Amino acid sequence: MHALIRAAAAALLAIATASVPPLAAQIQAPPQQERSERAPQPRPYGKRIAVDPAKVRVSDGDTVELDWGAQGRESVRILGIDTPEIAHPDYNMPYAQSFGYEARAFAMGAFAAATKVEVLRSDMLDTYGRTLGYLYVNDLNYSVLVIRARLGEETVSRYGDNGLPEQAAEIVAAAKAAGPMPFESPGQFRRRMRDVSGWMRDQGGAPRE
Repeated sequence: MHALIRAAAAALLAIATASVPPLAAQIQAPPQQERSERAPQPRPYGKRIAVDPAKVRVSDGDTVELDWGAQGRESVRILGIDTPEIAHPDYNMPYAQSFGYEARAFAMGAFAAATKVEVLRSDMLDTYGRTLGYLYVNDLNYSVLVIRARLGEETVSRYGDNGLPEQAAEIVAAAKAAGPMPFESPGQFRRRMRDVSGWMRDQGGAPRE
């Protein structure tokens, strides 16, 4: 576990200290994200499924995409955690949240260093059609590692166990041991950024960094 965390920390340092791309001069109205009623998970769920570590693409600290080749790509919203946001001007996120890029770098380091990755899916998709599940790196619950690194807020107390009570209990215990997180609740940050994005569009643009 220590080797995995060291590798993730090294990647975190390299990426977090790199320059962040500047905001676009204009912020357009965000594209519509299709929401729907939650649907049953069509892929195998309730058991850990092996994933080729080379086929994991990190989006941010709590979202990855799995490439299954001929079976298509699978977007996974990782259960148990909500990590700080990175900048997405097209999606009402004109600024990155503190610790957002550090959380993404931690994910990139963890999955790059892993020799074994597994996904444990819940029985339902989320309202955007994404898989809800836990990722395991070298037999360690990735969500627990994120909380121990103090880079993610636990979400079990808000959304329940999603049919995976053993993993949810691990998350709650890790969060209790980790103490308060050093960043604003990501959900609160997202709400604030929606207001900021709306104001920017009303003004006709966005400030340059």
